[in-house]
Amino acid sequence: MVAEPLADLKVVDISTVIAGPNCARYLADFGADVIKVERPEGDSLRNMAWRDPRDHSGLWWKMVNRNKRSIALDLKDPDDLAVLRGLLAEADVLVENFRPGALERLGLSPDTLHTANPRLVVTRVTGFGQTGPYAGKPGFATIAESMSGLAAISGEPGGQPLLPPLALTDELTGLVAAFATMVAVHSGVGQVVDVSLLESMFQLMSPLVSLYGLTGEQQPRLGAGLPYTVPRGTYQCADGLWVGLSASADSVAARVLQLLGVADDPRFTTFADRMAHREELEALMVEFCRTRTRSEVIAEFEAVDAAIGPVLDMADIALDPHFAARDAIVQLDGTPMQGLIAKLSATPGRLKWQGRPLDSDGTHIRERGWAE
Repeated sequence: MVAEPLADLKVVDISTVIAGPNCARYLADFGADVIKVERPEGDSLRNMAWRDPRDHSGLWWKMVNRNKRSIALDLKDPDDLAVLRGLLAEADVLVENFRPGALERLGLSPDTLHTANPRLVVTRVTGFGQTGPYAGKPGFATIAESMSGLAAISGEPGGQPLLPPLALTDELTGLVAAFATMVAVHSGVGQVVDVSLLESMFQLMSPLVSLYGLTGEQQPRLGAGLPYTVPRGTYQCADGLWVGLSASADSVAARVLQLLGVADDPRFTTFADRMAHREELEALMVEFCRTRTRSEVIAEFEAVDAAIGPVLDMADIALDPHFAARDAIVQLDGTPMQGLIAKLSATPGRLKWQGRPLDSDGTHIRERGWAE
């Protein structure tokens, strides 16, 4: 068996809920030995949202904490705190998401930890970061989505700002934290990685910061549309099913205009022309889809090599041949969940087990530490 790429990495995960644990999960998926530390009553993620009907355990927990070993420690108990200190003395990474100052109050400030283990990377995930006037505020994904600019551009024209219908910020921040952690590990220097929910989401705003700073212009709410490309969005077909499509490149737009029968219409010749006549072009696209079934729409688009896809729900995805061929959904201990986030040709990751029962490795870790 090929060695997993992070097999030599020791990670202590004392974070809770989603963003921090997801950071450690991505490392575990590629071979890191991650010890998940929970308070004695367990991480609240164990009981959040949906349950597995077979054993009533949380589905969030099974995925977010897969591939990790589990120990329950009361960090206010001197003996348990000593166990954690012992693990950190040999660890490569600590992932935590307490409010700024909480780690220090436990006597585990980065300076203290680096005195015992100079190469330790301390990844700190918070709502607003370790500094700044909002640092002490509680941070949740909803707040980051509201304050980052995302909600302001999401929704129908003239309608309310909308939030994403999933834990988008937490999922994104886990990826950001995992990337930043590996950058720090690669540096070979023990240091603090300061990751925030707000700034992770703010990175997704692309050039909207530049646009406003240079011109004062702001992106409006356009439902499923974008201000710089049309047609783009979701469209209902004659059979009631939906497609998503985009004509964001001139070459693709030309082929779509041909399909719509307006290839020579001067209103739609350039990006600027199409933007100026957005409503007319959108109406043509709506009518094109309204008079054809979804399979017909997709077939016509694919025949001219234009970008299109069906709007799939989870029932559709479960049966989709591409998802199956790519192992995008795997069965882990009988629980279906997403597979590895990326495929490495020489040193692939591996899924070993789903999130484990509380303190399932506690006795072994207390007696033998990192030894497996």
